[in-house]
Amino acid sequence: MRRPGGWWRRKNTPEKVETYTRWSFHFFGVCEIGGIGLSTYGQVGPGLATVLSVMVVVHAAVCMATASRTLDWTLGRRPWPGRRLWTLGAVTALLAIAAVALVEHGPRGAEVDSAVLGVFVGVQGFGVGVLALGVHDRRRRVMGLVVGFSFGAGLVAFALGLSWLAALITACALVLGGAFLAFTAVFSVWLLKAVYALDEAKETRARLAVAEERLRFGRDLHDVMGRNLAVIALKSELAVQLSRRGRPEAVGQMIEAQRIAQESQREVRDVVRGYREVDLEVELAGARGVLSAAGIVAEVTGETAGLPAEVQSALGWVVREATTNVLRHGDAKRVAVAVRMPEGRVVLTVENDGVPDGTGPSADADAPAGTGGSGLAGLRERLSVVDGTLEAGTVRKGVFRVTAEVPLPPHAPAAREVAS
Repeated sequence: MRRPGGWWRRKNTPEKVETYTRWSFHFFGVCEIGGIGLSTYGQVGPGLATVLSVMVVVHAAVCMATASRTLDWTLGRRPWPGRRLWTLGAVTALLAIAAVALVEHGPRGAEVDSAVLGVFVGVQGFGVGVLALGVHDRRRRVMGLVVGFSFGAGLVAFALGLSWLAALITACALVLGGAFLAFTAVFSVWLLKAVYALDEAKETRARLAVAEERLRFGRDLHDVMGRNLAVIALKSELAVQLSRRGRPEAVGQMIEAQRIAQESQREVRDVVRGYREVDLEVELAGARGVLSAAGIVAEVTGETAGLPAEVQSALGWVVREATTNVLRHGDAKRVAVAVRMPEGRVVLTVENDGVPDGTGPSADADAPAGTGGSGLAGLRERLSVVDGTLEAGTVRKGVFRVTAEVPLPPHAPAAREVAS
C-alpha cells in the first residue's frame, strides 16, 4: 500500500514545480470565491449576496479552466488557446458591466455599493491575471492588457452613473490589482519554463558526455586501425601481384600482412581494455565535479592509494554507475561517497537522499541501483571478478545506499581513512 503523498515524492523537480504552479492558479480562483464572493454575505442581504457569489463562482471556474489550458500551451503541449482566452475576456467584461448595473439599478446603500464595487474590481483583476498568461512572452501586450481593462472599467463606471472621481479610483485600483496578478502569473510561467530548461540542459549534458566518450573511443580505434589496415591492404595487393607472376616474395608479403594483423588485434585489445578499466581516484574526482555542477552537495572521503588496479577498476565502475543514476533518476540534495579499508577488505559506500519512497522493481538498464535493473547486475558481475559483493537498498526514509565490498590481498595497504 502506498503511503499518502507518494505521488508527490515520485515526481521529479520540474514536475513538482509545474504542479505547484498549476495549483497556485487554481488557488487564485478559490481566493476569488472566498475573498470576493462569499464576503458579500456580510455586507448585503442574502438574495443579492447569492447573485454576486454566483457571478464570482462562474468567473473563477472559467479562470481555472483557462489557466490550466494556457499553462499547457506555455509548455508546448497544446496550441494557443485563443478561444478560451477570448471567452474569459468576454465573461470578465460582461460580469463587470452587470456588477456596475446592479449599483445603479439594484438596492441602494453604501454597503451595497461597496460589495458590488468589490466584485466589479475583483473579477477584472483576476481575469487580467489569467489573461496575461496568454501573452506572457510580450511585455507590452501584458501592460496594454492591464491598462486597457483599467481604462475601460473607468469609462464603463462613469457611463453607468458613477462620478468621475469614483471612476478614476476604480480604474487606479484595477491597475494596481491587475498589474500585481499579471506580474505574478508571468513570473510563475517564467520560473516554470526555466526549471524545465535547466532539467533539459542537465539531460543534454549527460547525452553529450556519452557522445564525447563514444567519439573518443572511435578516434582511438581509428588511430590504431587506420594505418595498419591500409598497410595490410597494400601488402595483400602486392602479394597477389607477386603470386600471379610466380614470385617467391609473395609469401614474405603475406607473412608480413599476417604479422601486422596480429599486432593490430593486440592493439585493439589494449584500447578496449583501457576503455573498460577505470581509475577509482579519477572516478571519485569526476563524481565530485559533476555532482557539484548539478547543484548537489558531494562529500567524498577515503584513501585509494595502493589498491590493486583490478580492485580500483571494479569500484570505479560502482562510483560511475551510482553517480549517473543519481543525476538521471533521483532528486538528491546531498551525496556521500566513502572509501574505507577495514582489515582485509575495502568498502565503498555511495549514499544519496534523492530516492522517492515506493520505488518498485524495474527492469530498466539505467534504473537506480537497487531496483533490480541490469545495471546493478552488471556491477555485480564486475565485482565478482575480484570476489567482491554489492548491496543496495533504502537505509532510512528517503536515503538510498549502495555498498560494494572487495577483499584485499595480503600485500594490500593497511586500514586507513583520510578525508579528501
